[in-house]
Amino acid sequence: MRGLFANLSPARWLALLFVTVLGLHAPNARSTPSTEAGTLRVLAWPGYAEPEVVSSFEARTGTRVAVTVIDTDEALWQRIGEAEHNPRGGYDVFAVNTAELQRHIASNRVQAIQVDLIRNVQNQLPRFRKLSGIPGLVRSGPRGEQVFGIPYTYSAMGLIYDKRQWPQPPQSVQALWDPALQGKVVIYNGGTHNFSLAAQSLGWATPFRIPEGQWQAAAEQLIALRRNAVSVYRQPEESVRLFMRHHAALMFANYGMQQVQLLRAAGADIGYVIPREGALAWLDCWAIPRNARNVALAHAWIDHLLGPQASQLLVTRQGLHSTVAEASTPAGSAQQLLWLAPVEDAPRRERLWSRIHSGDRLGKVMAP
Repeated sequence: MRGLFANLSPARWLALLFVTVLGLHAPNARSTPSTEAGTLRVLAWPGYAEPEVVSSFEARTGTRVAVTVIDTDEALWQRIGEAEHNPRGGYDVFAVNTAELQRHIASNRVQAIQVDLIRNVQNQLPRFRKLSGIPGLVRSGPRGEQVFGIPYTYSAMGLIYDKRQWPQPPQSVQALWDPALQGKVVIYNGGTHNFSLAAQSLGWATPFRIPEGQWQAAAEQLIALRRNAVSVYRQPEESVRLFMRHHAALMFANYGMQQVQLLRAAGADIGYVIPREGALAWLDCWAIPRNARNVALAHAWIDHLLGPQASQLLVTRQGLHSTVAEASTPAGSAQQLLWLAPVEDAPRRERLWSRIHSGDRLGKVMAP
C-alpha cells in the first residue's frame, strides 16, 4: 500500500486519507469521493466564499474549488435543475435560504446531510444547533429524521436611506412608493421577494400567500414600484454602484447588512432601518444536491465554512451575521422580522415580475 502512494506529498497523502475516510460514511454517495475527482463545485451567493477561505480549504484538502456565484433564487433553482440532467456540470454543495430549500426538498433535488461529519456545528449558537426548531431543515422518513440544511448566515431585508435626503429615517415600507421619490428608489430584481414586498405594503395577512383574487392588485403595486425606481439590481456590489451613481434616496436591501457594509466602505452617508410593518428576513444554509459527486468534500466544505476564518469574514468584510457568534448589530426584534416561508407559486411570481420589469402594461402582465 505504501508503494502505491509513494509519490504523494505528505499533504496530499493526508488529504486523500481524510476524504476517503469521509467517503466511507457519506450519505447517499454513489461512489467513494476522492481528490481524484478533481474539483469541489460550489454554488453560492456573493461574499459567501472569500478567496482566503477557498485557498485555505484547497490547502487543507489538496483539492480545487470552483465557485459559481448566483444572485436570485430563481437563478439558483434553474442551476440546480439543469444539473439534474447534466451531472458532469453540476454542483457538490450550494447555499440556499430555508424557504427555497423546502422547494428543493419537495422536488427531490437534495440529499440528507450527515451532521456528525461536521464537527464545527458544535461552535454554533444554540438556536442554530437545534435544527428541528428551524422550519424546513429536518424531515422524518423511513430512516428517521434527516437533515437537509446547515445554517450559515442570516440578515433582514430592511430599507437603506441617504441621510442627506432623509432628516428622519423612513418609518414605513410604503416609502418605496412615495411619488416624491420618483427616480430616487433602487429595488431588487427578484419576483419572489418583490411580490412579498408588495403584499406587505398592502397590509395583507401574509406576504408569502397571495390570494387568488389578489394577484392583479399585487401586480399593480409592483408596476407602481417599478415606475418609482431609477434602477434595479441583482448583486450587492451592483446595488452600491447604482445607489451612488443615481444619488438615490432609498433602497430595498435584499442583502441587508451586506449592502450597508459595502455602502459605508464606499463613503456613502446612509442609514438602515426596519420599517414598522417589519422586514423580510432570510436564513441561508448549506445543502448538498442529490447528484453531487464529491459528497465527502461537500461535508468537509460545510465544516470549513463554520470555522473561525469564514465566520469572521462574514461579519467583518460582508457585514452579515454569523451562526457561530451573536451579532453586534441586531437584525431586528423577533416581532419585526418576517422569516421567509415557501410561497404559493414561485414560477408565477417570477413570470409576472419579468413582465413588470420589462415595462409591460397591466393587461399584458396578467395575460396567460
